[in-house]
Amino acid sequence: MKISGSVALVTGANRGIGRHFTQQLLDRGAAKVYATARNPERIDVPGVETLRVDITDPEAVAAAAATASDVTLLINNAGIATWTNLVTGDLGKIRLEMETHFYGTLSMVRAFSPVLRANGGGAILNVLSALSWFSYDGANAYGAAKAAAWSLTNGVRLELAKQGTLVTGLHLGSADTDMMADHDGEKVDPADVVRAGLDGIEAGQLEVVADEWSAHVKASLAADPSAFYTL
Repeated sequence: MKISGSVALVTGANRGIGRHFTQQLLDRGAAKVYATARNPERIDVPGVETLRVDITDPEAVAAAAATASDVTLLINNAGIATWTNLVTGDLGKIRLEMETHFYGTLSMVRAFSPVLRANGGGAILNVLSALSWFSYDGANAYGAAKAAAWSLTNGVRLELAKQGTLVTGLHLGSADTDMMADHDGEKVDPADVVRAGLDGIEAGQLEVVADEWSAHVKASLAADPSAFYTL
C-alpha cells in the first residue's frame, strides 16, 4: 500500500491526530483526501474535500461511502473520551464510548469494505490505544471500548484478507492533543504517532506500536497482572 497516489478518508479530521493524518497524507502525495468530521466547517487543512460524518449515524456513514466511492485508504480515527468508570459511571456515557469506538468503527468498515474491494483492496488503519491492553481508574469505559476495537481490528483483518485489504491497528499512549489537555503525564507528539502509522501501512504492518509506553504495556500482557497493577 503506497500513500502517494492513494485516495484517503480520515474520520475526526478537524483536530488532533486526525488533523495530522490529513496533513501528512497530503504531504506524502495522496491524490485526494476526504477530511470528515461531525462539524466539517472546523476542518482547516487546505486542499482536502470535506464531508460531514458522524460515525455513530449509519445514514451519514452510508452517505459518505456513496460519495467517496474512490477511496483506497480508510483511516478510522474519530473517537471520544468521557472519562467514565464502569461500576458507578453514567451508563449513557459508557454506551457512547462503545457506540463510537466499536460500533462506529465497525460501521465505517462495513460501509467502506466494498469500496476498497472495488478499488483493488487498499488498506484500513484503526487508531487504537495502549488502553486496549490495560485499565485505568477513571477511564475504564474508554479502555473497554478500545479493547473491543482492538478485537474488532483483528477480526475484520481476517475477514478482509480475501479481498486484499490490509488492516492495521495503531496503538499509542497519551498524545499532546485537545482530548488529553487535562492529562498531566508524559505525552507523545501526535505528528510522530501519525508518521509511525503511515509508515506502518506502507510497510504492510498489521500492528504499529507508536511509543515506549504502549510497547511496555503490550509486553506486560505475558506476565502476571500483579506485576503491572497496584491495587
